Amino acid sequence: MLSIDFAILNFIYDNFRSSWLDVLMPLITSLGNAGAIWIVLALCMLISKKYRKAGIAVCCALVLDVIICNVILKPMVARIRPYDINTAIQLLIHRPTDFSFPSGHTAASFSAVSALYFSRQRIWIPSLILAVLIAFSRLYLYVHYPSDVLAGILLGCIFGFAGCRLSNHIYKWH
Repeated sequence: MLSIDFAILNFIYDNFRSSWLDVLMPLITSLGNAGAIWIVLALCMLISKKYRKAGIAVCCALVLDVIICNVILKPMVARIRPYDINTAIQLLIHRPTDFSFPSGHTAASFSAVSALYFSRQRIWIPSLILAVLIAFSRLYLYVHYPSDVLAGILLGCIFGFAGCRLSNHIYKWH
C-alpha cells in the first residue's frame, strides 16, 4: 500500500507543481486548519432558526471527527507523514506535528459536507467542491498519503450521517 501511496504522491508532485498552485494550495489547506471554515459555517447556521438543525448536525459531525480521528485514531495508528520519509521534498507550509492517519482536514471537511447533504441543505454542493480542494491540497503539499485522505473521506461521510441522526434526536428532545 505504501508504494501505491508514494506513486500517487510523487505523480502529483512531479506533474501538478506550478507557481500558482504553490501559492493557492497553502491558502486552500489553511481554510481547513482546525476545521475553521466548517466551524464558522456551523455557527452561522446555528444563528438562523431555518438552518439551526443542519448547524447542529455539522457541529455533531465535527465533534465526532475530533474525538475519533484526532484523539483516538491518529495516536493509535501513529503513522509518520510522507515528508518525513521522502526528505527531499520541500514543504510549502509549516510541518504538521501530529501523525498522518487519517487526514484531519479531509475528515472534518467531509464530516461537514455529509452532515449538510444528509440534512438536505443545498449548500452541500459548493461545500463539496471546497472539501475536495482541501483534500487534494493535503496531497499536493505532501503532508498526507492518499490512503490518509481516502480514510478521511470515508470517516467524514460516516460522521456526517451520524451527526445528522444526532441532530434529529436533539431536535426531538427540545
